[in-house]
Amino acid sequence: MTRIHDMGGRFGDGPVPREDDESRIFAKDWHGRALALTLAAGALGKWNIDASRHVKECLPPADYASFGYYEKWLAGLANLLVEHGLASLEEIAAGRSDAPAPDDLVARRLDAARVKAALRSGGPSARDSGDGPAFAIGAQVRTSAIAGNRTQNGGHTRLPAYAAGRVGTVVLHHGAHIFPDSNAHFNGEAPQHLYAVSFAAGDLWQHAESPHDEVRLDLWESYLEPA
Repeated sequence: MTRIHDMGGRFGDGPVPREDDESRIFAKDWHGRALALTLAAGALGKWNIDASRHVKECLPPADYASFGYYEKWLAGLANLLVEHGLASLEEIAAGRSDAPAPDDLVARRLDAARVKAALRSGGPSARDSGDGPAFAIGAQVRTSAIAGNRTQNGGHTRLPAYAAGRVGTVVLHHGAHIFPDSNAHFNGEAPQHLYAVSFAAGDLWQHAESPHDEVRLDLWESYLEPA
């Protein structure tokens, strides 16, 4: 079953809202604070970006459908803080901690002077997989018939449902990168080769806007097989 967050190509959700003033970095002032909290909490080293994405996917469907972008961020962050023992529900509700932070967390605190460097460095995911790529540029490939995590029931995956079981062409090899399906669940980085795969829009959507349109997706090797 397609989960609530996997919305690509789905009918009935209405138009994508646009901001009235797109020159602003954040539509509302608290959006910047949500980003700052997420960045600071992530620097504590208790989870990775894939786990952070998955926890948002696990929000109750009614909340996911009604929350705005940064509301999803804050809800996911609150769940991570509680899950990893960094805060209690009572502390979050009160907006303050009940006890001083442990020394190991204080040592990892993201001071203001380190923020710019942290944002610039991002989270590099390139790794050595130990073997060569299975597919060459120009190869025809078919994606997995089911867009699901093969080892974790209901787990994180980067293969969207609308592209499951479809045939495309490898147009770029990105090298090997951390495999999100494993990393999101703290089962190791398990690096795999990553490819940009091009699909004709008409092969993905019922009514393509143009016969010349294409969609390119970055897909890990285990999502693919020769077509």
